[in-house]
Parts: sequence; C-alpha cells; structure tokens
Amino acid sequence: MSKVKTIAKIAQLLASELEIKKFDIYGSSVDQTSVQVFQGEPKQVKASQKSSVIVRVWNEKEQIGVTSTTDVDEVGIELALKTALEASYFGVTDYVPDFSPSATASLPEVHRELGSQTPASDLIEKLITLETDLLNAHDAIASVPYNGLGEQAIERFYLNSDGALREENRTFTSLYLYAKTEQENKKPRSGGAYKVANSLEKLDIEGCFQETVEKTLSHLDYQPIKSGKYRVVFSPEAFLSLLGAFSNLYNAQNILDKQSLSTPESLGKQIASPLISINDNPLHEGNVSGETFDGEGTPTRNLSIIDKGVLVNFLHSSVTAKRMNAQPTGHASIGAKVSISPNYYHVFRGQSPTTEYSLAEAENVILIDDVQALHAGVNALQGSFSLPFDGWLVNKGEKVSIEAATVAGDFLDLLKSIIFVESEAEVTPSGVCPRIWVDSLSITGQ
Repeated sequence: MSKVKTIAKIAQLLASELEIKKFDIYGSSVDQTSVQVFQGEPKQVKASQKSSVIVRVWNEKEQIGVTSTTDVDEVGIELALKTALEASYFGVTDYVPDFSPSATASLPEVHRELGSQTPASDLIEKLITLETDLLNAHDAIASVPYNGLGEQAIERFYLNSDGALREENRTFTSLYLYAKTEQENKKPRSGGAYKVANSLEKLDIEGCFQETVEKTLSHLDYQPIKSGKYRVVFSPEAFLSLLGAFSNLYNAQNILDKQSLSTPESLGKQIASPLISINDNPLHEGNVSGETFDGEGTPTRNLSIIDKGVLVNFLHSSVTAKRMNAQPTGHASIGAKVSISPNYYHVFRGQSPTTEYSLAEAENVILIDDVQALHAGVNALQGSFSLPFDGWLVNKGEKVSIEAATVAGDFLDLLKSIIFVESEAEVTPSGVCPRIWVDSLSITGQ
C-alpha cells in the first residue's frame, strides 16, 4: 500500500471515530539541496526537507475549519482533524469552499523522468568550475557575484472523504549564473542566465554558460539613449514577466474581489491584438516540473486564456467557479483561503501577420531583454508600469547596449499595440514564448 493510501485509510478511520463526515487533505514535501560559490570557495550550502499538510473539515452546518501540520502519522492526523473540526464552528457562512467537482476525474497522462540525487560536493565542484570558466572567458569579467545550482525532489498528494486520491512525484534541477564586469572609466555591466531540467544530467549547463558570457559582453560598449517613443521588442522572459505581473486580468478571485483590470463581463471581449494567443498549459513538454492536479485535486489542462486577442477564460478554483457558473480550471492552492495562480504560459501567434518584421532589417528598435523592479514599478490595479530594463538599441541587426533606461506604459494598451508575434518560440522556466513586437512605448533615458 502506498504512503498516500495509508494516510487515506488512517484519515477515514479517525474521521469516522470523530463523527466527521466531510474532510480533505492536501500535502507536499520538498527535499532540496542547493549550493553557491564565490572566488573558488563554497559560499553557501543548504539542504532541507520541508513538509506541509493542510487539513480541512466541514461540520454539520457546512462551515469549514482549516489547520496545518507536518505530521502524517496517526497521532498527527487525529490532532489535525480535531483542530479543524473545532475551528469549523468559527468558519465563514458565505461562499464556503467545497470539494472540486473534478477531484475524482481522471488525471492527464504525463511521462515524467525522475532524476537521482547528486551529492552536494559534486554540485559545488561543477559550480566552481563554471565560475572559473566565466572569469577566464574575458578580461572584463571580474566576478560572478550571484550563482546557484540546486536540486529538488517534490512529492504531492490530495485526498478527500468522497474517495478522491491523487499523488505525484517530480524532480527539478536549476542553474543560475550572473557575471559582472569591471573596466577602467566604465560602469560595471552584468548579464545572467537561468536553466532548468528534470535532472542534472539533462541540464543545459553549457548553454547557460554561453548565454551568460554573451549577454554580459554584449553590454560592455554601452551608450545613453534619448527619451521618447520607440518601437519595442520584448524578449520571451521580459514579456512573460509582464504577463505574470498583470495576472489579475484573468484571475477569477481578483475579479470577484474587484482587484482586477477585468470584470465578469469581460469574457468574450477583444482585449489584445488578434495577432496574439495565450494559453496556460502546465502539461506543455517544455515545463519540466508540471503538475497534474492542483491543491483541490482538480486535474490541470491546457487552458486558452486569450484567443486571437479575445479573453475567453478565467483561472478558477472550485469557489470562484461556483460563484461564476463555470468549472474549476486546476489553478487553486488551498490553505486558510483558497487562492489562484497561473501555472505555465504558452504564448503563440493568433492570426497570421500581414507584415513580417525582423531585427536584421529594423531601424531604431529597442530590444528589451529583462525588466526589473516589478514589485515597485507595476500598478496592477491601474494597469500601468514603469520599469528599468536591460536591453539594446537595434539598427539593422547591430545591437548597442543601452546605458540605463526605463520603459513605461499601460498593459492593456500594450496588448492592443502588438504588431508582430515571431514564429520561433523559446522555452523558459516560466513559459514558452516568442519575441513580441509592440508598436510604440515610452522610453526614458538618462
């Protein structure tokens, strides 16, 4: 009998003894090892095992109580059930969470390879070698102040008193490199890269190294830029960062709380250029750590959010789905309150473009590689943003690094001003996306 089935059996017996008729349990554990190095020596080595179990109990009045624990033995489960039952009598009476109607539906079949754990000493050795190689790649590269190599083994499960039983295992390996330059009479410049894979063996270490070197060196010969309106091309990472910052646009809980740029009536309306379509697809083959079910046990799936510029779906939990006469979409996390968050973006062409654009031919175009300070420069309720960025001024394929600048605008206006979505997409840790061309945005230089 698997660990989850044992937990389910114990929980059912204890619930019966406590006269609890309705309950569910969500649990996860993460076994993590991560290392950082500096100047050829280990800077930080961390190993941890974190477990979290959420227990929800409904009383005879259909009020809900929630508690958390780290113990999944008989004593721990019994105490959690008792505590949640007691808490239920102080629970809300309006919009009470319920089981997801999809909690017992079949899960999508996903082939997922699991990696084996690597000793921390091996991770340190690989990272020290990478640091040394980066320092030797160019005379201007003076340090690698930020770096990290880590592995995670993740276990998740969900069960409820109606017979739902879910479990899955995943492994996740990540590498981050960030190099910094120092030149006489020049400002320090930097560049970095981030790669993920199921295992250390499949991690694109060489690709991460080369990308870090290329980006860092591309910023050496920087120039100031005049303030004004420019045609802007967003890199996949930059566009996905903006998309995530304004996720209230399609988050049903934000919409019901009136903390969104959308309303319930926004479905079916054109909010972006017909050239772009956006899905949320945790099952995409590029997502090395995709989940097959959410915190409520709802199966995840490929969900269209924006289809050729039209807003076609919101992200739902069972609570918001019930209130808006919809179906849960597999984006819920349970706790004291059920929350909603996106999984993995897939951005692609909508309508076929009538005009093709290319950086090899474009003149006076800003290529934004990375936006920064999202926590301070985004007003998600107003839709506005003003963000410093790393990027280049591009003229017929020739790129000149921009010394310092910010990009500002309104996100809904940006979506409607998209003039081209490139055909070739890039797989990133947060989603799959091509470069996105926007007709005009305000750039403030020095």
